[in-house]
Amino acid sequence: MDAATLPDTRNPAAPKGRGFAAQDVVVRAGGRTLLGISDLAFRPGEVCGLIGHNGSGKSTLLKLLARQMAPDHGTVLFGGRAVGDFSSRDFARAVAWLPQNLPAADSLTVAELVALGRYPWHGALGRFSARHREACAEAIAATGVDPLAGRLVDTLSGGERQRAWLAMLLAQSPECMLLDEPIAALDLVHQLGVMDLVRSCARERGMGVVVVLHDVNIAARFCDRVVALKGGHVVHDLAPEALMTPAVLEEIYGLPMHVVSAPGTSTPLGFAL
Repeated sequence: MDAATLPDTRNPAAPKGRGFAAQDVVVRAGGRTLLGISDLAFRPGEVCGLIGHNGSGKSTLLKLLARQMAPDHGTVLFGGRAVGDFSSRDFARAVAWLPQNLPAADSLTVAELVALGRYPWHGALGRFSARHREACAEAIAATGVDPLAGRLVDTLSGGERQRAWLAMLLAQSPECMLLDEPIAALDLVHQLGVMDLVRSCARERGMGVVVVLHDVNIAARFCDRVVALKGGHVVHDLAPEALMTPAVLEEIYGLPMHVVSAPGTSTPLGFAL
């Protein structure tokens, strides 16, 4: 389903830039189809969660958007332009990508890691100007890692490390962030903190976010829209309130499901029976 047909559930803050679209995309491996999407779009200024079983195609889809792989058939567009037509530098200025397995940050402090986010803007020989320093300072403040700026990244806890990497992405000043399971290894407190930060980025900065999540309750709580994949195909593309029904959840996960409201709130919670 084209995202343009969905109700606009975003914060009214103006979107920052361009959105993605996948058209007639097919990815194959070992004689089987890993992903088959006819038409799917992601709007600027919204948080869109990707959910589904392991192997449903979530990470494959995110890698296509991030130019980490190319489809066997079809086209991935950003702002109406094929992603392969962008130079590496122009694409990195517009799109920030956080993989599931974070790269090593040997001997880098948090401040140094964040500064790497400005590389697409100044290049190898460019001067690190006042504007670059300002962008880094804003990213550090927004993610709350000021007290960690002098710490080595590899000495941080899981939640602290995720915030440091998100600070680097924010310093990049992207139009869109692509996040592959950013809370998978975190405890509940840090999961909520990271997702609150991600949602704030979209609402306050107007950027688009596409995030792979395993917890449907987290997706419903923090996302403006949720795309559910099963067997490499989109089975639902819904606002959270439409997603959180027993029938829809059972179709996605193949288990009898029940949905209740969290005590004292209208927030829906789904669980297997």
